[in-house]
Amino acid sequence: MATPAHVAIIMDGNGRWAKARGLPRLAGHRAGVEALRQTVRAAPELGVSYLTVYAFSSENWSRPKSEVSDLMGLLKLFIRRDLAELHQNGVRVRVIGNKEGLQPDIRGLLQEAESLTAGNEALTLVIAFNYGGRDEIVRTARKLAEAVARGDMASDAITAESFAASLDTKSIPDPELVIRTSGELRLSNFLLWQAAYSELVFLPCYWPDFSREHLADALRDFAGRERRFGGLAARDVAL
Repeated sequence: MATPAHVAIIMDGNGRWAKARGLPRLAGHRAGVEALRQTVRAAPELGVSYLTVYAFSSENWSRPKSEVSDLMGLLKLFIRRDLAELHQNGVRVRVIGNKEGLQPDIRGLLQEAESLTAGNEALTLVIAFNYGGRDEIVRTARKLAEAVARGDMASDAITAESFAASLDTKSIPDPELVIRTSGELRLSNFLLWQAAYSELVFLPCYWPDFSREHLADALRDFAGRERRFGGLAARDVAL
């Protein structure tokens, strides 16, 4: 099996990484940003064309205000500090998630990152920010229902293909591989529609410890699997 064109990562375990070292949670998040930098650099070298990262979920707002403030600060720092390098290295930035209600400075930075890098082709970095899979599906269903109500489309024109084309990830291929760190075995509301047939790899390491070697190992794991999409394996068809 070839290298997956699209890899999605649930970057989990920053807080537990910090706790294990007697450090504040912010230290874990800072270390997690460095792991993200290394992963973005490694992905195209390993043949990955699309990398989606779960940066901030729609449920993360329920965390303590101080931690949310720290996470917002790190996002701003990452964009301001890394955007020039991303652009120079040919990385295109796409942002998915609900942008309504975001602070103007955050929304402006995200828009700047998307606009500046729109023509790049070496890697598409998809940042899932204020993102939840169920919220995305509900927003998409509402959008299509409104189009039907206006008479812009017929209800029988709503298909799996037209629904997918209305999601935040329109024009982005579904991820073939989803990786989650920290040993947790769940998707946590991440790309629920898009990951329907993704291969899943769960790693015990916390996200700040994630390295190029971990990514390469996950890609090798993927290469050893047989994707059937609900059908039969080739060996079974021949029987």
